[in-house]
Amino acid sequence: MRTFAALVLAASLLSAPAAEAAAGAAVEAAAGAATGAAVEPGSATVVPVQVTGAPAKRFNLIIMGDGYTEAEQAAFRADTERHLNVMWSIEPFKSYRNYINVYRIDIVSGESGISCDPGLDAPRRTTPLSMGFWGRCNPGSVQRLITMDNAAATRYADLVTGTTTGNRQILALGNSGTYGGAGGSYATASGSNSMSALISPHELGHSLGGLQDEYDYYQRGVPGGAYPGPEPDSAHHTLLTEREMSERQAKWWRWLGEPSESGGPIGRYEGGLYYTTGVWRPSAHSMMKTLGYYLDQVSREVMVRRITAKTMVVQDSAPVDAPVGADRVLWVEPMRPVSHSLVTAWSVDGKPLPGDRDALDLRTLGLTAGTHTVTATVSDPTEFVRDPAIRTAITRTRTWTVDTAITTPPDGVEPAFVSSTPTERPLGRDDVVYVETTHPAATVPEVTWTLNGHTYQGSDLDLGALNLKRGTHTLTAALGGRTLRWTIDATGPGTAYELSGPLARAGDTYVYNGPFTMRLTGSDDRDGYVVSESRVDGDGWFNYFGWPTSSALPWTFSEQGTVIDSLVYGKLPRGRHTIEYRSIDAAGNDGEQKSFTVTTIAPPPACTRTVTGVHRGPLTVTGGVTCLDGAQVTGAVTVRPGASLVVDGGRITGTLTAVRPAEVHLLGARVTGALAVSGAGNLTIVGADLRGAALLSGNTAPILSGTTVKGALACPGDTPVDLGVPNKGAGKCARLADGPRADGRDGGAYEAVEHAGQ
Repeated sequence: MRTFAALVLAASLLSAPAAEAAAGAAVEAAAGAATGAAVEPGSATVVPVQVTGAPAKRFNLIIMGDGYTEAEQAAFRADTERHLNVMWSIEPFKSYRNYINVYRIDIVSGESGISCDPGLDAPRRTTPLSMGFWGRCNPGSVQRLITMDNAAATRYADLVTGTTTGNRQILALGNSGTYGGAGGSYATASGSNSMSALISPHELGHSLGGLQDEYDYYQRGVPGGAYPGPEPDSAHHTLLTEREMSERQAKWWRWLGEPSESGGPIGRYEGGLYYTTGVWRPSAHSMMKTLGYYLDQVSREVMVRRITAKTMVVQDSAPVDAPVGADRVLWVEPMRPVSHSLVTAWSVDGKPLPGDRDALDLRTLGLTAGTHTVTATVSDPTEFVRDPAIRTAITRTRTWTVDTAITTPPDGVEPAFVSSTPTERPLGRDDVVYVETTHPAATVPEVTWTLNGHTYQGSDLDLGALNLKRGTHTLTAALGGRTLRWTIDATGPGTAYELSGPLARAGDTYVYNGPFTMRLTGSDDRDGYVVSESRVDGDGWFNYFGWPTSSALPWTFSEQGTVIDSLVYGKLPRGRHTIEYRSIDAAGNDGEQKSFTVTTIAPPPACTRTVTGVHRGPLTVTGGVTCLDGAQVTGAVTVRPGASLVVDGGRITGTLTAVRPAEVHLLGARVTGALAVSGAGNLTIVGADLRGAALLSGNTAPILSGTTVKGALACPGDTPVDLGVPNKGAGKCARLADGPRADGRDGGAYEAVEHAGQ
């Protein structure tokens, strides 16, 4: 298998099309070999998933699997794709994707799964990386901590030629659906847990970024206590107040007050470094605090610095070790982010030249006789960085001494492509596409881009500036008789949502009086894992991974939330909420952002008596809580003062009268006779069908929503709320003209209303 690895890795050093062809040949060779004999446990195949440059000039992410048998290698590939697509949807990984080479190592295990999964009493597995929960089955560790044999991981990583411990990061995925992972020199995560694709970028925050956990506990369910130490070294923890940060220009003072990428403003939130009090973090729930949210600006800025530090900002340039003539072209090759271009500024003898270009033809400058100093400064204009020290760290210069007395001999180099944005995967509609060329001393190669009948010049092309229409487009780059070709996916993914049954609904507005579930399903016109997200009331975008216990289960919202392994999920306060949703496809396109509205109201009280089936004759509720659960009542229903009635579905064929009841809830029920409720502590009528006249008076904050009222409706003294789901057949409550009212004051007959209203 080492022969296959060497073949594929050699391909990675070629231009993109050549690498693609060589890798394809290698895969075919491996497939042929596989038909001859079974693969032995421990055998490994290196597959270049994404190669954007020579390993020595890139940050190299090496993903290896453990506990995947030969028959489960397809599952490992699917787990890897999901982890990567989630990571590419998160900044700064999304923008700096081209700074990263990704290699997958398919390691065949003799046993399926990893050790101590999910508990110490679970079997110990014999696997190539010896991965295991509880820190490889250590009773003194914590259950969710997955560690491995680091020496074995290093041996497998060394199969990726050109990578070293200084320019690579190992991420090992264990064949498990149980939540777990670890960060440090190496990162680990379970491969197929519903949240596992979020574990890996969190752990890379530790391993690559040196970021610290923002948890306020170490052992779940056990408060962390008070922080006892001095000002932390961590860039995203502090003891300082916001005022002290501003006055001292310390920590994240440049970001204070900014809307956080993970929701809420950047400020000062107590808890972190495993302590509950006495130490503060920048945001309410960054990824380093709560899996599912993005990195906030403070952590994102650190990650930009760390990713860039693993690469060469200037990959190559015209030689600088000796004076050059004024009759040639100077050039630099900057790194190429996906979201924007680096800026190359030139100066001659300290005087800036106009423009941003990667090559400078000295012959166009008309230099005076003698020597001159020419400098190219390559900088990153990203808005992700505000710290001047980090801005300086991701800036590089090249300086040449130019001597007009020197004549540059012909070098025989012809313009040609050397490398480019990978051509084998579709581009996103806002990507910046690039090519690298040869560098003849006497010529600036002119690359011609062609898209939709228009041509463009330059070494890169910003697709986002072209406002491409939805659909598929073909982009070409031509130079020296050779053409490169890309497919542009300019169609964002779609997202469908599915909610559990509401009490009432009008379009995208829903009413619930208890927990409800939400399922998001992303779809795209191309292959690849689609990442879906939602956010509540403008808070941070949150990755939709299903439910923490299973990706097949929908997300559950409830007033108190659901406690799973001492963490609370899905807590949603009572009231009206706007939930936005969207998806991101494998090309990095954001889908259309849509929303729905949910109003949650108080649930009915617990039943002390339940009536089901058919009840013939009158029914009187004298005390407690009587629940009609889909019941069919043929007769009058009377609720005495202080008693409560909950009607959930079913039908009352007769009148319903309640005077000073504690609570009355009519939920999806039909009342064929007259309805009169006065002085209720809680009156909720949602999704009901009222066939007779209705009189609602003197009730505390009554709710009337999504209800059909066929008879006259009067609400003296009441202003019912419709929760955004209009009623049908009745407008705003009519006033009484004459006669006695249910509350004892003068009133009159009901005034019919002809139009629907709120």
